[in-house]
Amino acid sequence: MSALPQPSADAQAHSAHVREVIQEQIIAAGGSLPFWKFMELALYAPGLGYYSAGAHKFGAAGDFTTAPERSPLFAACVANALAPAIRQAGKGATFLELGGGSGAFAAACLPALQALGALPSRYAILEPSADLRQRQQQRLQASLQPDVLARVMWLDGPIESPWNGVVFANEVIDALPVPRFVLRDGEVLEEHVVLDGEGRFVRAERPADAMLQSAVSNLQRRLPGPLPDGYRSEVLMQLPYWMQAVVGGLQDGALLFIDYGYARAEYYQPERDDGTLRAFRQHHVTLDVFAWPGLQDITASVDFTAVAEACVGAGFEFSGYCSQASFLLGNGLQAALEAAEAQAADEVACHNLRQQAKVLTLPSEMGERFQAIGFQRGVELDAAFLLGDLSHRL
Repeated sequence: MSALPQPSADAQAHSAHVREVIQEQIIAAGGSLPFWKFMELALYAPGLGYYSAGAHKFGAAGDFTTAPERSPLFAACVANALAPAIRQAGKGATFLELGGGSGAFAAACLPALQALGALPSRYAILEPSADLRQRQQQRLQASLQPDVLARVMWLDGPIESPWNGVVFANEVIDALPVPRFVLRDGEVLEEHVVLDGEGRFVRAERPADAMLQSAVSNLQRRLPGPLPDGYRSEVLMQLPYWMQAVVGGLQDGALLFIDYGYARAEYYQPERDDGTLRAFRQHHVTLDVFAWPGLQDITASVDFTAVAEACVGAGFEFSGYCSQASFLLGNGLQAALEAAEAQAADEVACHNLRQQAKVLTLPSEMGERFQAIGFQRGVELDAAFLLGDLSHRL
C-alpha cells in the first residue's frame, strides 16, 4: 500500500485541535471513553469533526467517492424505483434524503423524478453539517430549474408532524457512531479509548453495560455458531431508536437504504475477528482509525439483518434486499445509460458513461460490495427488488 502524503500544515493544526478536544473529553470522563463516543467526536464535534468542518470529503479531491458522485445514472435508477411510491403517497408527498453529501444525488434525482411525473411536493435534506449544507445549496442553485429548486428545503431534525413520502439514504448508516465489543472468557467487554503515556489514543477494554451485554447476547443467539474467545466487532444497538427518529411522523411511505455491508451471518463470521472498522483518507483505506482525527472518515459495515429488524420493528413491511448491481439493473440502468448516451456530446462522453455504469455494477467495483434494502407502508416498493433477490440471507 502506497504511503499517504502528510496533511498540510493547516490540516495538521486542525487535527491537533480535534485531538486535544478528544483528549480533554477522555480525561474529563475519568481516563476512558467508549469507542462510539470517540467516533462521534472525531466525525461530528461541532465545527471540528470530519463531517462538521470544511475539508473536501467527496469526489476526486476528497477522501472517497460515493455512487451519486460516480454517475447521475445512480440517481436516475433510484428515481425509477421510488417514483411509484411517491405517486401513491399522494399530492403532498415528501422526499426525505438523509445526509445530502455534495448535493450530487439531489441534483440528478429531482430532474429524473420530474421527467417521470413524480416530482414530490417538497424535497427535504436532513443534513447536520453546516458546511455540507452550504455546498449542497450552491450546487442545487446552479443546476436546478427555479420551480424545482423551490421544492428543496433543509432540515435540522426529522419531520415530527404526520407526513407521507419516501426516505432515502446512501452511505449514511455506515457512519453512525458504533459501539465495539470484545469477548473474553465468556464475558462481554466494551472497547474504550484511553491515552497512553505520551497522550496517544489506544484501545482498552472495560466491562460492558447491561444494554451492550444484552445486544451481544441476542446477536450470538441468532448466529449459526458461537463466536470465539477474543472476538472483537461492532454492534449498532441504537439502530432501532435511530430508525424511529429519522422516519419521524411518516405515515404512508417507503424507505430505501443503500450502503456497504453484509447480512448478519456473513458480517459476524468467526474469521472476521476484528470487525469491519476502517478509515478513509484521500481514497486510501487505513485500519488506523486514531490517525489524524478530524481529517479522515471512520466507518463500519452495515448489518442489513439489523436494518430489517429495525424497520419492521418501526411498523414497515419488508420490500426486498439485493446487491447494488441487481438494484440498478432492475430499475432501468440500461435504459438510463442509453438515454444519456443519446444526449452525449461525443464518443468520449459515451465511453465515460459506460465506464460509470461498470463502476456502479461490477463485482470488483461497487456492484456487490454495496447492497440495497427497502421497506414500505401504504405504498409499494416491491417491484424495485425483482432482480437478484438476496432476502434469504437476512
